Amino acid sequence: MNGACRTVFQLCESPPTKRLIIRSFNVPHGMHVIKSSRIYPNQCFCRSIQTETYNVVRGSYIPKTETKNQNEPKEKDQPSKNLESVGAFQKLPMVMPSIDIFHSALKKAKRVSPTKGIANIAKRERNRGAKQLDTLMKELAVPLRTYLEEFPKKEYLHPYECSLIELTLGDGKYEEVLRKVDTLRKKVVTTGKEHASLCAKSISKRDAEGSLSAGMKKVEEVYIHHAKAVDDLLHIAKTLRAMPVVDLDKPTLCLVGAPNVGKSSLVRILSTGKPEICNYPFTTRGILMGHIVLNYQHFQVTDTPGLLKRSDDDRNNLEKLTLAVLSYLPTAVLFVHDLSGECGTSPSDQFAIYKEMKERYGNHLWLNVVSKCDLLKESPVIFSTENCDHDNIELQRYRQFGPDGALLVSVKNDIGLSELKEKVYEMLVSQMTRIKEQKATEET
Repeated sequence: MNGACRTVFQLCESPPTKRLIIRSFNVPHGMHVIKSSRIYPNQCFCRSIQTETYNVVRGSYIPKTETKNQNEPKEKDQPSKNLESVGAFQKLPMVMPSIDIFHSALKKAKRVSPTKGIANIAKRERNRGAKQLDTLMKELAVPLRTYLEEFPKKEYLHPYECSLIELTLGDGKYEEVLRKVDTLRKKVVTTGKEHASLCAKSISKRDAEGSLSAGMKKVEEVYIHHAKAVDDLLHIAKTLRAMPVVDLDKPTLCLVGAPNVGKSSLVRILSTGKPEICNYPFTTRGILMGHIVLNYQHFQVTDTPGLLKRSDDDRNNLEKLTLAVLSYLPTAVLFVHDLSGECGTSPSDQFAIYKEMKERYGNHLWLNVVSKCDLLKESPVIFSTENCDHDNIELQRYRQFGPDGALLVSVKNDIGLSELKEKVYEMLVSQMTRIKEQKATEET
């Protein structure tokens, strides 16, 4: 103030109101201080004092307002990152059986003792009862809340895993069970708090003991009545955790075809997978995974349920699993045909299935294989139920040789298997190149 001011400012803190008291002495006329809103939490403000910048405007101190950079992104405005990689099922929490959760919670609640130092018997018993009921409520509600937080929402899952949930558990079953678990948690919390409050208001020791007993019984009734939701969640966790994990960064070979055409036998020959092999349709009841290691490179093989000639609306969930693999995973397709008549699906129906899949998933790398070639005869097999269309030259050729360029193989007589392995390896290497190119494109 250019030496003109002989002013002593004393700053001190007023504890009840946390206001700054400013005392001034001998302040020259025309000079004034604009009220500040700074708060000094400690009396020794020299160490924890908060500072503020001032501008001198016409002899007055005006606090300088700080302008935030408008270009700085706000964390809450940033969109949440969706889970776009598979493997969420392996991260599911371990769900305890409902009866085990209850017995564990009850055991911990009964161990709770009243707060020390309460001399009055009635007060001590009220305190013990309220604390035990509160503990029982928390020990039941906390695991349920943990399950709800750690089971992922479907909108954050990979589309392939969403399809697995719907087709394996049933449409809407996953969300329904989680809603029931949340309802159980809310009922336990409400009941526990209500009876803990009643116990805390008891007049005598006997009333407190009665309130505690009634509260324990009521919480148990509420929990046991809705406990099936926890067991259903346990079953869901076991089912989903057992699903095969597909690595999106590794090339995957998907075997597709009608039921019982020999897909599982080829999976055993090509990979480490050991699917069940039986001479009846729909032996494969889910997605089975195997692995191939060639020249220090790792590849994946999936055996899928067979497809029938019908519309998507009429397909069962096993067939829809196959379509989910083709739709959502970057796979190379090994389409298997059986023209021997052993599989139970006529060649004309297999031809229709093949044409439909080829049209829908023609962007996939593709290899056709005619299995059981040792059973093929000179004259093509024609089922009595088939409508023989002699004008369809492509179908007539298919009956005898399969699609153009198809490999003829026989697992039983070891025919064409070496050539098949070479073709599969070449196709998977090409698939690896595709994956790397797509990844590079996404990064740029």
